[in-house]
Amino acid sequence: MSKQVLILPGDYIGPEIMAEAVRVLEKVNQGFQLGLELEYGLLGGAALDVHGVPLPEETLARAKEVDAILLGAVGGPKWDGVERHLRPEKGLLGIRSELQLFGNLRPAILYPQLADASSLKPEIVAGLDILIVRELTGGIYFGEPRGIRTLENGEREGFNTYVYNESEIRRIAHLAFSLARKRDGRLCSVDKSNVLEATILWREVVEEVAKDYPDVELSHLYVDNAAMQLVMQPKQFDVMVTGNMFGDILSDAAAMLTGSIGMLPSASLDQAGRGMYEPCHGSAPDIAGQGKANPLATILSVAMMLRYTLASAEAADAIEQAVSAVLDQGLRTPDIHSDGQQLVSTVEMGDAVVAALNC
Repeated sequence: MSKQVLILPGDYIGPEIMAEAVRVLEKVNQGFQLGLELEYGLLGGAALDVHGVPLPEETLARAKEVDAILLGAVGGPKWDGVERHLRPEKGLLGIRSELQLFGNLRPAILYPQLADASSLKPEIVAGLDILIVRELTGGIYFGEPRGIRTLENGEREGFNTYVYNESEIRRIAHLAFSLARKRDGRLCSVDKSNVLEATILWREVVEEVAKDYPDVELSHLYVDNAAMQLVMQPKQFDVMVTGNMFGDILSDAAAMLTGSIGMLPSASLDQAGRGMYEPCHGSAPDIAGQGKANPLATILSVAMMLRYTLASAEAADAIEQAVSAVLDQGLRTPDIHSDGQQLVSTVEMGDAVVAALNC
């Protein structure tokens, strides 16, 4: 029986990087006889331009029916002037919420070929392999009440609610512990329990869940210290688990340890392991249409999709090996380029990965 994949290219560089990722997916689909059927939909600014909303009903309906979703990037200055509820990012938040994609996996892996591209010394980041598990459908990004109001004295006040219930924390903790068990067996939970009650509960629930995983070593860090430790001694971490806002910030910080956010894929999973896969970077309006975007994060997101949702580990391995082979050849997009290496365009990088695929 065939499996269905919904392709959502998105905005600005989204279609450029997605085109290369789809070429890779089509080759492994044929080479490994995966039986995947690809279809396309609109999300974000592209959907707003056509349908007047960032998450059309037809896109959401298909997203609920398919086996996996591959997303490019959404948003950009073109839509800065629209009403808040119509912003492209609302489409992304909406699809995550509607599909209950609560578990965001963001690996920060340094390819040895890119050690010199990191902003830190090679000896600090060499061999880096961190997995950040971010709760994705709760916390301050979704908490109510929220808004902007005018006080009695006429001053405006913005407010948001940071809220987590026990079941949300327990669910993401179980996912993080199970992933740590398959790796090096170490999990660091990140909170701000010295000042935030919501994260006092977070720490208490994580401690309770830890009893089900006696083989996993649990530690805790406040988020400010975790940020410092990521820069100072990043290889001390194996798996990190944290809430929505902290995970958003820490995973982007971890991205720069690897040389470029253009190298980092991500997965967003529901309780059954169905997921949406996307690069960690944004839509990069400043380089859109110039052939400068790095497609490797999206291509590696395809590998994660094959591994975590579509049960095709062999095809996932082939993609990751092809990416490594291309880096061995010295091919670099502008974000990871340095002297002595071959500067290539988005399409040329895609060409090289497709050519390196062993299938």
